Amino acid sequence: MIKKASKTNLSPMVQVALEQLVPIEQRIVNDTVAYELLPIPFKGLVNACRIGLIRKKLLCLVDRKAPGIYGGILCRKRYIAETMINALNAGIQSVVILGTGLDSLAYRMTELESRQVFEVDLPQVIQSKKAQLHRLFGRIPAHVKLVSLDFDSQELGDALRQAGYSGAEPTIFIWEGVTQYIKEEAVAKVFTFLKQAPLGSQLVFTYIRKDFIDGRQFYGLKFVYDQSVIKSRLWQFGLEPESVEAFLNKYSWKETEQVGNVEYQKRYLKPVNRDLLVMDIERAVHAKKMADQSAFQIVP
Repeated sequence: MIKKASKTNLSPMVQVALEQLVPIEQRIVNDTVAYELLPIPFKGLVNACRIGLIRKKLLCLVDRKAPGIYGGILCRKRYIAETMINALNAGIQSVVILGTGLDSLAYRMTELESRQVFEVDLPQVIQSKKAQLHRLFGRIPAHVKLVSLDFDSQELGDALRQAGYSGAEPTIFIWEGVTQYIKEEAVAKVFTFLKQAPLGSQLVFTYIRKDFIDGRQFYGLKFVYDQSVIKSRLWQFGLEPESVEAFLNKYSWKETEQVGNVEYQKRYLKPVNRDLLVMDIERAVHAKKMADQSAFQIVP
């Protein structure tokens, strides 16, 4: 059965492709690959938006229904890319992207061409991405391994081991826009795996506020709540900002930074005079691995 969550991986990349229609000096994300990875019907949508009036009307409609989603997705992608580059500059050689969707990070960042990147997602998403990569590049780029996994029912360690990941070297793990789609038990299972990561590893992930998931606070996004939590039951897991540090500590990770609307506005939007709403329901966290008693070695 195709999971409903697997159908959500296109929207962020459509938004990134649309961002390329903004003058380069004002872009939040520069990405020449996003458009190329899109299926033909979605390319048609982006092409229609080359007409400024159409693009303006579409983005106004998006912000009326879900204010801040567009800006939030762009800013989180910028933050994740910058965090990853800093990790690579610190000497990290391996990158594991959990819930990759059609994300183009592994293909648009030249810094990754000399690293080993593991992209993990649901089998149907991986098959779709594999087809798009073959169409675009004629093959799967040598530095990338595509890994099929259902976070709710399969073991991340087993899937990565079979793909050739040893886990012996410090790694940066990227988990963007995924945690809300899976059960609390599945989130805990992934963090149990991450607890074994070697000292020097880094993690950047996003989460949705728990008070939003629980329906206690809507942050101006009642429509999104009704669609994602009530109607489709897609969003299941959330955290409170003040509880993240303790949550990570249980798994031997230390929070080094947590960012959201305020930080994104200051770092990315105001410097280029972009007047974009950014959702308050999602936050991004950067963490580093603390010393742990267990030695991490996936391969026996």
